[in-house]
Parts: sequence; structure tokens; C-alpha cells
Amino acid sequence: MKKSEIKIIVDLDENNHPEKIHWQAEGAGKDGLNPCKSMMLSLWDTPEEGTLRIDLWTKEMLVSDMQRFVYETMLSMANTYEKATDDKQKSEWLRNMANHFGTDAGLLKPQM
Repeated sequence: MKKSEIKIIVDLDENNHPEKIHWQAEGAGKDGLNPCKSMMLSLWDTPEEGTLRIDLWTKEMLVSDMQRFVYETMLSMANTYEKATDDKQKSEWLRNMANHFGTDAGLLKPQM
């Protein structure tokens, strides 16, 4: 069986707030540790039948960057849901929600 490792390293300040986040993954096409300012990790906990989440962002993450990050994550969730379920109707609903968020956040021009 082939295995792949994903590594996340978080440097914390004296109050345990993230100062730096780095990630590394085999096969990602990037060598070494790669910096990022925000991450959202969701894992399905099989025994508990629920979602475990880790949401982290550094002090340097701008609100405008967080808005774009959330918008793109919402679109990605819609794509993942469609691939996993082939439910085009609910996937489109999720995309519409993402676009509504993007418009309200000023990331997208309002549809006329």
C-alpha cells in the first residue's frame, strides 16, 4: 500500500496564537516547507460520525485575503460535493451561496 504524508507546522506566540504556518506534502509539486497565512482542515471522524476541524490564521492574514479564502473554499466545497455525490442541484446551490458571499464581500461584481 502506498502512503503519503502531509505535514503542517505552526509557530505559536506566547498566547498560543499562530504566528507562522508552513505545510509540506509529498507529490504537491513544491519542495520543502511552504508558508501560508491561513488553513482550514476538516476530517471525518468515523467513530463519532462527525466532522473534526482545525481553522488557523496568522496575524498577517488580511480581512480581504480571508474573504477571498472563504469564498474560494466555498467553491471548492461545492466541487468536492458534486464529485462525491453527483448531486448537481445541491452543488449549484452551494456555488450560488459562494457567489452571494463573494458579491456581499466585494469580491465579485453584482449580477444584473
